[in-house]
Amino acid sequence: MSQTVFCRKYQKDMDALPFPPLPGKKGQEIQATVSRQAWEEWQALQTRLINEKHLNMLDPASREYLMEQMERFLDNESTDQAEGYVPRDQ
Repeated sequence: MSQTVFCRKYQKDMDALPFPPLPGKKGQEIQATVSRQAWEEWQALQTRLINEKHLNMLDPASREYLMEQMERFLDNESTDQAEGYVPRDQ
């Protein structure tokens, strides 16, 4: 049986992440408060943002921008979207 967490994005108990997705205290916090589904959805958005906005992950400003977007996404606030992105089902 898999572990569950009360997901801060969906506000209900859901499957937990099997391990912290980031190092340190932040990764432990995410593992304790974010579901596997919410994290997978964030990873998809993160990938689109990196690709469409041509973010350089060696640039501290780009990493800070992504962390801000991650917090907004996980807290159900509006996030930036990749310009020109059209979901496959449309």
